[in-house]
Amino acid sequence: MRLLKVATCNLNQWAMEFDCNLKNIKESIVRAKEAGAVIRLGPELEITGYGCEDHFLELDTVSHAWECLKDLLLGDWTDGILCSFGMPVIKGSERYNCQVICMNRKIIMIRAKMWLANDGNYRELRWFTAWKQKDQLEEFQLPSDISEALLQKTVPFGYGFMQFLDTAVAAEICEELFTPIPPHTELALNGVEVFMNASGSHHQLRKLDLRIHAFIGATHTRGGVYMYSNHQGCDGGRLYYDGCACVVVNGDVVAQGSQFSLKDVEVVVAQIDLDAVASLRGSISSFQEQASCKKSVSSVDVPYKLCQPFNLQLSLSTPLKQVNYHSPEEEIAFGPGCWLWDYLRRSGASGFLLPLSGGADSSSVAGIVGCMCQLVVKEIANGDEKVKADAVRIGHYTNGQFPTDSKEFAKRIFYTVFMGSENSSDATRGRAKLLADEIGSWHLDVSIDSVVSAFLSLFQTLTGKRPRYKVDGGTNIENLGLQNIQARIRMVLAFMLASLLPWVHSKPGFYLVLGSSNVDEGLRGYLTKYDCSSADINPIGSISKQDLRMFLKWAAIHLGFSSLAEIEAAPPTAELEPIRSDYSQLDEVDMGMTYEELSVYGRLRKIFRCGPVSMFKNLCFGWGSKLSPSEVADKVKHFFKYYSINRHKMTVLTPSYHAESYSPEDNRFDLRQFLYNSRWPYQFRKIDELVSELSVNKDASTSNGVGIVAAGSADPKAGL
Repeated sequence: MRLLKVATCNLNQWAMEFDCNLKNIKESIVRAKEAGAVIRLGPELEITGYGCEDHFLELDTVSHAWECLKDLLLGDWTDGILCSFGMPVIKGSERYNCQVICMNRKIIMIRAKMWLANDGNYRELRWFTAWKQKDQLEEFQLPSDISEALLQKTVPFGYGFMQFLDTAVAAEICEELFTPIPPHTELALNGVEVFMNASGSHHQLRKLDLRIHAFIGATHTRGGVYMYSNHQGCDGGRLYYDGCACVVVNGDVVAQGSQFSLKDVEVVVAQIDLDAVASLRGSISSFQEQASCKKSVSSVDVPYKLCQPFNLQLSLSTPLKQVNYHSPEEEIAFGPGCWLWDYLRRSGASGFLLPLSGGADSSSVAGIVGCMCQLVVKEIANGDEKVKADAVRIGHYTNGQFPTDSKEFAKRIFYTVFMGSENSSDATRGRAKLLADEIGSWHLDVSIDSVVSAFLSLFQTLTGKRPRYKVDGGTNIENLGLQNIQARIRMVLAFMLASLLPWVHSKPGFYLVLGSSNVDEGLRGYLTKYDCSSADINPIGSISKQDLRMFLKWAAIHLGFSSLAEIEAAPPTAELEPIRSDYSQLDEVDMGMTYEELSVYGRLRKIFRCGPVSMFKNLCFGWGSKLSPSEVADKVKHFFKYYSINRHKMTVLTPSYHAESYSPEDNRFDLRQFLYNSRWPYQFRKIDELVSELSVNKDASTSNGVGIVAAGSADPKAGL
């Protein structure tokens, strides 16, 4: 037997906060050593933080990373343990994303990333160069101060593996795992038994299983130990890195860390028998044959042993009975909840303020904040002193007191405000108040009618005219203007209250205003520019209405906020128009499409990269048994018309937690123009031509007695 104990970790790093990052790295090494591990793996770019973005272009960032590495190597941190540290390195004129692999106060090698993540939320090619010299390792001249301190002039640099006396170890960095020909394929054929994947992978709903399956697939048919480390938390931007550090052996998950957590450091340890890897490989004839004619990969000889012999006092890690996956509802609760906590504790704010309308979206945000408060109290009860210290500071506790009840904690750090008008119903007002009581927020109920009236009187003084709602005989222009003034007054009032209420209650600091527009409304543009969708941050801006409604049902039971069930059952309405006996404003009627349809349009537009014509063709299959081609065409045209008219709103969208793969967020994820010809003349003409062709073909088929059967779902509301 060759027994090997390894440690990987989730670290809550903060971009450009080197003290915080170094502290977490050291803590992870201490815990790994205490557990008896001889390999410690940290996440990608852990020294700087993954989300430094254009700060990576600054020489200071690279210099500070080397300074932190020197600190680690001059102490006893790497004594007796192989450590992989993520940081940027400049070689010649190029900047590389690297894993610097160290042991016993020396750098063994620097592994440069060969395949960079450059789609979706990732822009690594903006800051780094991909390493292309795969055939050999090159000598890298260490910076002079590092060289003098370590008494080491050069180190191997590039792509290769480390050959120890009793095993071989290699790094595979994040995106490289997901390439068509991942490095671990040829590394395994070269005898590498342990793979270290340092990652910077963000949370996205329903994504974790794809990641886990990739780890399993990497070792299922070729054997090996696959270690995965990730960031966990908000490191300064829209992304929440969702941890889940794990160890996989021969296709079995033997250790798994949490996906969502308030902890700054979590270390996952596993004890493995490497002979199990050798045995599996020896039993696969095709592996043996391919290994016999492999292309050689460069290696670095390391004169140390990592393994221990057979010892009954050392227990082996066994496959987990079940890999832990959260439901989408739990992901919505815990992911944004942890993201909000990180943002709150690092921003210097004293709490949150939420305009709470009593509708599904703002109530979802309130429920997530309530979940955050529950997580904080639970973590304090579990003995987390860092969470406790942050909570005491933010909640302004004195005399040794600290949060023990989530509702009491919410009262200190969470304001909710119902900003009603003459168009608001008693039902939504009551729902907002009941939910606030269940969560424990400090709740206000204010009327904006006098402010609206003052603006309209001013307008009448200036123009001699007073606009009317459509139900009272006004035009569409008047109706829209009257709705927008209410929405924008609420935004101004929210920011005023967020800045002044702490002063009213003799608290220092300020409150962060939370937004509550969902991804479907952003996609359609069904929001007022600079209304309550404009806030400091938005935890649901990348979550669909369908998922939010599922979350509300779940949270009513599992978070104890029972009023959310009634809120979910109520039809969505903006309540910006007067309620009449024969008229009540409804969101889906205003939009001219259902939220379910919006999700379908969003996925086709972004995930499947469909323009108007391709979307029409796909939906003719998907909806063809219920809708005619002409009806499908009308729906597609209606969507693209309003999507393009309102695209400009995405340029000022509140920074939102990223959770959905069809998010229209304009800052980095969904980069498109914001000035369109909303008539789409060429594309819509092509759709019309296709409708005509389909009509002719259908008539011909009918006359010949041939029926047409459409593929896919018969329900236009169903997702693809």
